[in-house]
Amino acid sequence: MKSYSVVVVGVGAVGTEMVRLLRARNFPAKSMKILARRARTETIDGVDYEVVPAVAEAFDGVDFAFFAGTEGDKGASQTLGWEAVRRGAVVIDNGDDFRMDPRVPLVIPEINGDALAGHQGFIANPNCSTIIALMPLAALHRAAKLRRLVASTYQAVSGTGSAAVKELEAQARAWAAGTPPVREVYPHTIAFNLIPSVGSFKDDSGESTEEIKMRRETHKILGDGSIRVCTTCVRVPVFNGHSISINAEFERPLSPEQARDLLAKEPGVVVADEPKKAVYPMPVDASGRYDVIVGRIRRDPTVENGLALWCAGDNIWKGAAQNAIQIAEEMVRRGLR
Repeated sequence: MKSYSVVVVGVGAVGTEMVRLLRARNFPAKSMKILARRARTETIDGVDYEVVPAVAEAFDGVDFAFFAGTEGDKGASQTLGWEAVRRGAVVIDNGDDFRMDPRVPLVIPEINGDALAGHQGFIANPNCSTIIALMPLAALHRAAKLRRLVASTYQAVSGTGSAAVKELEAQARAWAAGTPPVREVYPHTIAFNLIPSVGSFKDDSGESTEEIKMRRETHKILGDGSIRVCTTCVRVPVFNGHSISINAEFERPLSPEQARDLLAKEPGVVVADEPKKAVYPMPVDASGRYDVIVGRIRRDPTVENGLALWCAGDNIWKGAAQNAIQIAEEMVRRGLR
């Protein structure tokens, strides 16, 4: 089997899981190193990894470069992404800087792996909530054509990073001890609370950047800009695992029974839908799992051809690191690298 030279750019929450999953999934890497701002050694699961400064020359001879998601003008993706491509690497970027770039395929391998065929060396990983929602929705869209999507996300604090995880834990401990919670990551206390704001509000539309991403990315991944999408994104006091409530309207009739049968055959999707037996998707079950779990599948009586469902997935795995690695695996399988 052919083997590849791999680098992971960034070693925060997502970068660490990229390294971990590359090993766990037996990706054919002949070498692997981590790029970051400064040289050092990082130990992950008892294995020492060389960390070298993230400079252009570090991409020479690299086959796959996984960018863990530092965004913005000074982020690694904008400063080094296309330079890595020029030096021969295939970049798989977890950040959102180039997701809407027409040169860049936006890929969930189980759904639109064909989009990789025309790649120009740079592939984008979708947003975590988009991935988790579309894993069940894509199969239903193929069967009955999605016309309208209303989604409410319940997003774990791990999506903000390790500092947010520590903040939730500290606030829970403070509550138990009867002491005031300390807020540093979020503008409000997150423990035992919900914050209906994920991302930022940059215009007067009332939509957050996270909500805008979900609409635009859904259109690009499914190849259908006519789908009406309305999303409300909420940060919840869960350590890991995003959940999403979905109301979907289709062009053609699709019964809950038909939907369950379709989803039971869908790669990367597991149906857990026996609510009378307390069987339904929960983030505690999705965390640390490759698959997206879907359940509570029922008719939405407010619209014609409507279904309601609930799904949960690991936002750091399938919603980020795992999907990026699956993109590389799919490229290898298709002989694109």
